[in-house]
Amino acid sequence: MVAGRAAFPALAAGLLGLLLAACEPVGAPLSDDAPAPPPPVAPPQRPDTPRPSAESDALRVHYQRVQNDLVAQGLLRTDGGGPDTQFTDTMLARNFVRIAMFNEYIDTGRELRAQVNVSRLRRWDDPVRMEVEFGDTIAPAQRGEDRAAIRDYVARLSRVTGLDMSLTSANPNFHVFVLNEDDRAGFAPRLRQLLPGITDSTLRAVIDLPRDTFCLVLANSAPGRPGYGRAVALIRGEHPDLMRMACIHEEIAQGLGLANDSPRARPSIFNDDEEFGLLTYHDELLLKILYDDRLETGMTAAEAAPVVREIARDVMGGPA
Repeated sequence: MVAGRAAFPALAAGLLGLLLAACEPVGAPLSDDAPAPPPPVAPPQRPDTPRPSAESDALRVHYQRVQNDLVAQGLLRTDGGGPDTQFTDTMLARNFVRIAMFNEYIDTGRELRAQVNVSRLRRWDDPVRMEVEFGDTIAPAQRGEDRAAIRDYVARLSRVTGLDMSLTSANPNFHVFVLNEDDRAGFAPRLRQLLPGITDSTLRAVIDLPRDTFCLVLANSAPGRPGYGRAVALIRGEHPDLMRMACIHEEIAQGLGLANDSPRARPSIFNDDEEFGLLTYHDELLLKILYDDRLETGMTAAEAAPVVREIARDVMGGPA
């Protein structure tokens, strides 16, 4: 599986069951010809922290411009929704099937190609042991903030799903990397080590990450089992705080099994319109459905759909 903020949502790669999802901007971000916002203040570096390159500094300015524009349009909301974003159990079930049971891209081995295709139910059956790693050029202050935010988010996801999740360096199976452009240049050997059998096309999608791909997550199945056994999320270190947090929220949640997006899902981060930046109540319910014991990992969409409708009624407080 490959998943992320807007592009390459859910991508199956042959027998690996690899998912790729990535996030890209939508709407009308400012042109680079537009007046530049004041340069963002880079986190202070320790003397032993390598200085980011000019290319990385330029990306930091670019993403600050993108965030400013999205926020000015009323996007990247952090309120979780309001009276204008009410939904029913029928809508919730429909959104779940589209987000959890479909892929948007396939990996042919030569390229990533847009092609909607049905998938099986993907989730973790084993405890998730998450490790956060930072590139050499990430400032210490940013490392501390990001690690604390991820720790709090992992605790929230564990409460919502009932899944055993922890932040640990002991035998991790879900790796979150916060990397600047300079750090990602030598990332290929590490990625091959963590995801043996990763295709060259997927590897290129990570190493040659286009500027308009904000972040991504890759996950593959445990050997001989339908559930996920390993995942890697990549967050750009150049993002300003809100965009970085939005990437963290979406990539980790997608790495739990909500791999696709839907234009009809609202209020939701699993929607390419970027209206919401942080996990919403609607999205928490999607995760509750995903990890409900009435579903089984590996179910087809046809098998899961009637069960999902029953669970959606229950989590929305409908009649028994």
